[in-house]
Amino acid sequence: MNIAIVGAGAMGGLFGARLALNGQQVSFIEVAPATIAAIGSNGLALIDDKGTHTVRVPVDTADAFPEPFELIVFFTKGFHTRNAARSVAHLVGPGTWALSVQNGLGNADIIAEVIPRERIIVGMTNLPADLKAAGVVHSHGDGQVRIWTLSGQSRPEVSQIADILSAAGLNCSADPQVQQAIWEKVAFNAALNSVCAVSGCNVGAAGSSAEGRSLALRIAAETVAVAHALQIPASLPQVEQAIAHAFKMHASHKPSMLQDIEAGRQTEIDFINGAVIEQGIKQGIPTPTVAALYQLVKMMEANAV
Repeated sequence: MNIAIVGAGAMGGLFGARLALNGQQVSFIEVAPATIAAIGSNGLALIDDKGTHTVRVPVDTADAFPEPFELIVFFTKGFHTRNAARSVAHLVGPGTWALSVQNGLGNADIIAEVIPRERIIVGMTNLPADLKAAGVVHSHGDGQVRIWTLSGQSRPEVSQIADILSAAGLNCSADPQVQQAIWEKVAFNAALNSVCAVSGCNVGAAGSSAEGRSLALRIAAETVAVAHALQIPASLPQVEQAIAHAFKMHASHKPSMLQDIEAGRQTEIDFINGAVIEQGIKQGIPTPTVAALYQLVKMMEANAV
């Protein structure tokens, strides 16, 4: 399959490298000159539990690619999605599918401004990936990918794409209940990312106090309540279990939102906590804790960026 990966960061690098290693025709669409230069000169290096793998793949800005792709996979942060989607509009043919397993909510609706909704696939992944340097991705441990159509309809292309991802070692399933998984991940991220960003604590430090644990669990509960109002059966016990596991097993980890605040970068708070608040207002579900952390992160973001 002729596949474009939009965004050669940690997750985009992981997916692109594994797909290329499995024989798929992969190209990277990037905007960062340093990343384009690094991958163009040295290839993309994936370091995982089996060793170091380097792939040589085309990488450039969107306007350098003239022909449509069969599949365009978006891995940009949410606040870059609109520009990224518009940049690849000329690469969308009548048979092109788009896939978003990006963090947060709302990315697929933005992509739908360029690609028809009936050809958009959404999903979630908890595969581990860290960007160590431009063009160098580390991935250690296991995870999964779950995908389904944005429209909710069953399409054979979804199973085909899931099979391609799984064959590349990305453990993907076509799951009609994918919105449940998406919302459970949003609840997890809304809790840990915002608490750590505001406190300046890594995951272990945030979970070492009763106050930190209580705050994270309140955020998760409010988020799941919004999902339930939308008739999405997100499981609060499952989210709580994931949070407890992170407190215990990933104590030294700094969530991406904390890393962004420390680096003076824009965060994805609008697509995580902000999106939960928006849906809560529409459904009449109060989200006071989610909103308080959202406001605090926005205040810190304004002072950091």
